[in-house]
Order: sequence, then structure tokens, then C-alpha cells
Amino acid sequence: MSIVKKLLHTRYRVNDIETTIRFYKEVLGLEETRRHRSPRGSELAFLKAPESEELIEICSFPASGPVQVQPDLTHLAFEVESLEEFGKHIAALGYQYSDGPTLKDDGGGFAFVDAPEGYEIELIQRATRPVA
Repeated sequence: MSIVKKLLHTRYRVNDIETTIRFYKEVLGLEETRRHRSPRGSELAFLKAPESEELIEICSFPASGPVQVQPDLTHLAFEVESLEEFGKHIAALGYQYSDGPTLKDDGGGFAFVDAPEGYEIELIQRATRPVA
């Protein structure tokens, strides 16, 4: 029996690929690894986080109609060292958390920022101490 080996990428279709790529690179610090046009005419860009293998595929395909992201449908989650410091970083770029940060007793926590097109990005700060 054949089974899958690993997750390679996750795809998000967008209306404005340049605005979305700029957000992922400038706000999140992702690296664009490659870009090309598919045989059916989609413009594709692949991005990755510094310590991840999985890619995010950003796709623009106007022929399939406009993208309308439903609230709370899907999100990407990224680990950050500090939600407070990341909050300062995004504020300097004109963004703010759309939800949170929510901090826990163990020093961990999470927050959300909205990416272009309405996709949510979750930021997770790992626990720093055991709960007594």
C-alpha cells in the first residue's frame, strides 16, 4: 500500500499576488523560493519560512473569478519568539493584531493578523515555563 510521505505545500489563491507576496515577505519575513506560470495560465509564487520545509503557494488565476475568503475558513500558523516584539514589528509597518495577543500562564500565547485578501495569520509564542 502506498501512503503519502510528507506535506510539500499549501495553496492560497488571491486576487492581487504582488500585494500578498509583499505582505508575506515584509511582514512575516518569508522567502520567495520560485515563481512561474502554470500550463493553464495561473501565476504561482512559492514562499517559505526560514526554519520550515513546507512551502506556501500563492496563486493568481483571474479566469476562475474573484477570490472571496470566508471569515474563519482557514489560516496559517507561524511560530514567533515574542508576540510583544512581533506586535511592535507589524505596528511599524502599519498593521495591528486583529485578535489578541492572548497569553497563558506558561508564557505561551497566540495572536492573529489579517493578511491581504482576508486570510488570517496566527502567530504562536511557545511556552517558556512549566505551569505549577
